[in-house]
Amino acid sequence: MERLKRAVRCGVGPEAPGDELESAQERRERWRSIYVIYFTMFQMSLGFSIVLTGVWPYLDKLVASPLLGWWANRARSVRAPLATTLLLFVLASALYANLHLARPHALVWLLAARALVGLSSANVAVARSYLSAATREAERTRAVAGCSLAQVLGFVVGPALQAAAAPLGPGAPYDGTTTPRLDMYTAPGWTNALLGTLNLLLLLPCCFRERPIAAREAMRAQGKQTEKEAIKAIKPDYVSSWMLVGAFFVLVFNFVLLETLATSLTMDQFGWSKTQALEYMGALMSAGALIACAVFAMITPLTKLFEERALLLWGGFLLTGLASLLCIPWGPDGPPLAAADALESEGGCPAAVQPWCLTSRRITLTQFFLGYTSVSIGYPLGVTLIQTIFSKVLGPRPQGVWMGVLTGAGCVSRALGPVFVASVYARRGPAPTFVATATLTFAALGFKRSLQG
Repeated sequence: MERLKRAVRCGVGPEAPGDELESAQERRERWRSIYVIYFTMFQMSLGFSIVLTGVWPYLDKLVASPLLGWWANRARSVRAPLATTLLLFVLASALYANLHLARPHALVWLLAARALVGLSSANVAVARSYLSAATREAERTRAVAGCSLAQVLGFVVGPALQAAAAPLGPGAPYDGTTTPRLDMYTAPGWTNALLGTLNLLLLLPCCFRERPIAAREAMRAQGKQTEKEAIKAIKPDYVSSWMLVGAFFVLVFNFVLLETLATSLTMDQFGWSKTQALEYMGALMSAGALIACAVFAMITPLTKLFEERALLLWGGFLLTGLASLLCIPWGPDGPPLAAADALESEGGCPAAVQPWCLTSRRITLTQFFLGYTSVSIGYPLGVTLIQTIFSKVLGPRPQGVWMGVLTGAGCVSRALGPVFVASVYARRGPAPTFVATATLTFAALGFKRSLQG
């Protein structure tokens, strides 16, 4: 019991007294800046879940993430990159809320708004690099878990915000006026613009004062005279760094694939109508988000009890791979077939366009629930620990570009997910799809000895 109590205590908190690395005032300012980063991550995820999405925003984010990281490294400050991207986000959100003014070219401006949101959301790489610089090694896991939790909450609140705006209704018919509107379609955009403006204000020096400490901690630990000497003395393990980037890609790809397939899979395998699939999957995803929040809260105490690398491999990767195995059809019979003249929204497996429906087995409901539960635990555990270990492997040096590369790997996996669904699931069915993802995940698990904690 005493061991568990010690595990729950989370390192050095913002109200702890000062020490040789920083004063009590500097510690409070440092943690205040971390909380601003949390809000930034929450707000960007919320905005991304509203102005969602397609391949284009992810490609924007893929290109912009390393560039913003390079900018932060060169400037030795994250304030300018964060403020610039937040300003773009506010403009994109306001544009999204005023698309009616852009008629008859509203579609073009909608795509422009999505592109700007994708570009601005690349600031998560800068935010992660700041967390690495502004936390001691003992605090890193806690800080990254808090950052991941903020992102999940943003993705949960986004759809809820859209639902909350429904009572506003669609508004009066468009009559060609050039005044802003507030209705169920524009309210989320206005909310994003307001939160983005608040976030910009939080980046002012009175609220956000950058307090990097990782390099100073390394300097003290090595007995060096300057932070620059300490950074030069630590050689980063590039092999492990690239393997962690690949591992991040694998985990995100697994999650995105199941997320992308969820509605179509349940309609094909359980005969649900589109309305039922959306309703049931909405409830299941909400439950999965709650599970993920609980996992984020437990990561810090778990890393006090178990080594981070082992927890990543046997918790994150094993559970994610198990989720793929559980989604391979093992049922005694085939999926319910859609009637030849049935509408697409009525459910059932359409053998006319998916011939594998006639030969494939059926996924049982129990299998699917167990698989979704496994990925709801394994994914948040895995991605948080990958980011934590990645930061520690790189050491105290500026990590903007590398965090941009890690973020870019996630973007590639999110862009490839729908492509994989179209090319494999639609043509071959669930068995080859999930055998492929399970093989990929367990192959990554096999590199255990090459990972460096």
